[in-house]
Amino acid sequence: MDRPKIYCAGPLFNEAERVEMTAIADALVEAGYRVYLPHRDGMEFRLIHELLIDRGHDPAIAGQFLHEAIFALDIYQLVQSCDAVVWNLNGRVPDEGAVSESAMAWILGKPLIAFSNDVRSLIAGRVNPLLVGLVDFSVVRSIDEIVPALREELERASLVRVDPECLPPRVRRAVESGGILQMTINSSSDIVENHQIADCVERLFSPGVRT
Repeated sequence: MDRPKIYCAGPLFNEAERVEMTAIADALVEAGYRVYLPHRDGMEFRLIHELLIDRGHDPAIAGQFLHEAIFALDIYQLVQSCDAVVWNLNGRVPDEGAVSESAMAWILGKPLIAFSNDVRSLIAGRVNPLLVGLVDFSVVRSIDEIVPALREELERASLVRVDPECLPPRVRRAVESGGILQMTINSSSDIVENHQIADCVERLFSPGVRT
C-alpha cells in the first residue's frame, strides 16, 4: 500500500511563509509520508504566464485562466490525490485559500491536523471557533508535534477514497481537469516542461474551450 499523501495547506506568499511551509513538508517526508506542497509541487505561475503572453494572450486574461488551472490542480490534489491535510493557521489572519482547502477536507471526511504558534489571529485568546471546530478544537503548537498528531489522526480515522462520480458536477470537472494537468506535469520532460504545461492550460482553461 502506498504511503499516505499529505496536502500541506497554508500561507505561501512571502519567503518566511514558504520557509515554514517547506519545514512542515520536510518533517512529513522525513517521517515517511508523501506530500503535496502547492508552491513547490505544482506549477510556477510566472513562467507559464510569460509563455501564455508570448503566445498572444492578453496578460490579464492569461492570468485569469491560469488561476483557474491552479485552482483545478489544487482541487484535484486535495480531493483525489491526497489522503489527509496538515493546515498551517499562522498569519495575521489564517490564509484564505488554506481555510477553503481545510473546510473541503473536513466535508470530505479526510484526516485534518491544524498547526499554529501565532497569537495575532486570536479572539479573546482563542482561535476563531469556526476554524478550530474543523479539527475538534485541537491545534498543535510546534512543527515537531505535527507528525505524532497526524499519526494519531490517521490511526483513528479511516482513509477516505472519493468516488469522482459522486461529486457535484462543478467539483467533478475541476478534479478531472486538475488530474489531466497533473499528469502533464508528471510526464513533461525537463527541456520542454513549461511549454507542455502551457499547452495543457490553454487546451483546458483558455476562454472558449470550457463547457
